Amino acid sequence: MRKFKQVDVFTTIPYHGNPVAVVMDGDDLSTEEMQRFARWTNLSETTFLLRPTVPFAGHPTIGTCHAWLEAGGIPNSDGFVIQECEAGLITLRNDDGLAFAAPPLVKSGEVDDADLDDVCAVLG
Repeated sequence: MRKFKQVDVFTTIPYHGNPVAVVMDGDDLSTEEMQRFARWTNLSETTFLLRPTVPFAGHPTIGTCHAWLEAGGIPNSDGFVIQECEAGLITLRNDDGLAFAAPPLVKSGEVDDADLDDVCAVLG
């Protein structure tokens, strides 16, 4: 049985805000097992605490941090939690609620011809 928490993000009132399911230990779950668990929760967002592989998303970032803190997680610095995702390190401020600044959206690498044509058409 996995420990998980449902967090209502952006509110202090239960069953308001944006719900997210947070699985506390997901490192050894297969993709199929994660998908089954996410379907079971019937929520639009489910996160798994594991080594950094999750791309950045706002309310799952806050909900995951909140669940980790409530489960007894202890930040290395007072008032701040550093969370790692594919976008890099996200600093969450923890004073009277959680807050963060969104990371810069950086994309590098090759652009396929169809995408380049679409962008050029939109920009004129």
